[in-house]
Amino acid sequence: MVAVKIGVVGVGAVGSATTLSLLARGLAREIVLVDRNATRAQAVVLDMRYGTPLVPPVNLRAGGHDDLAGADLLIVTAGVNEAAGGATDRNDPVGRLRLLDRNVEIYRDLIPRLVAAAPEATIMVVTDPPDPLAELTRALAGHDRVFSTGTVLDSLRFRVHLGDHLGVCAADVQAFVIGEHGTSQVLLWSSATVAGVPVLDLLTAQGKSVQEIRDQIATEIRYANINIIEGIGASQYGIGAVNARLAEAVLRDEQAVFTVAAYHPGHKVTLSLLSVLGRAGVTQMHHPRLTEPERDALEESARILRRAVERIL
Repeated sequence: MVAVKIGVVGVGAVGSATTLSLLARGLAREIVLVDRNATRAQAVVLDMRYGTPLVPPVNLRAGGHDDLAGADLLIVTAGVNEAAGGATDRNDPVGRLRLLDRNVEIYRDLIPRLVAAAPEATIMVVTDPPDPLAELTRALAGHDRVFSTGTVLDSLRFRVHLGDHLGVCAADVQAFVIGEHGTSQVLLWSSATVAGVPVLDLLTAQGKSVQEIRDQIATEIRYANINIIEGIGASQYGIGAVNARLAEAVLRDEQAVFTVAAYHPGHKVTLSLLSVLGRAGVTQMHHPRLTEPERDALEESARILRRAVERIL
């Protein structure tokens, strides 16, 4: 890949983990880290540069918004996280959406600067809550090359926990989470499989209570971030790996399918479906086959997201 340039905007825990994953994949010839705390960005670059002799050649540097000129992809992680924003109460039905008002103000200031510096870049929104912030970014940027990480990490968590319960490799589990990256997310049990065999059939064959396992896994996924935050202060490594993989799909124009979120005209909001991702962002969005309860849950998730977006646009 020749002369590819990536900007990582926001060099906190997630931005740093993302950068390390980008380096490991050897995705770009140039990576620019931008943070309002320039000293922090410079220190992260200094630390990581000592490892760069072990990865494909890369110009890793800290800079300002103007240094993003010519970037192919901007990965935006800037903003208040769950721990700082008070979004770690398991009993709070609002969840990540509690961060929206504070991060909207950051994005209103930030996104026009990014677009002015790199008008041709595709923009990946990572900051919580990513779906409404991606919709705001799309409006501020004035183009459709905007997507959020959506429920990709939730889907991976679903696969990992199913693999644990079934005693199989998570890579061989196909399972998706759609809708909001948040408390209204929809786990698609009806279409989850292992090598084509329905997961529900496999769980039933084990002689266990399928409903108990469903409830347990849903809880594990829904509160995974909080469990991680309570242990290490921030959820960072899983999403960092996700961001690098999505960046690869964009930069290689893979047209690969992920549950990233983009604006869907039918639902009239940005949410996660089975989305085709490439150089121009999301080019197609597809509904999986849904049971009636799953369809109802998706509609409720879309309604919650529309209500959130109505407050900010």
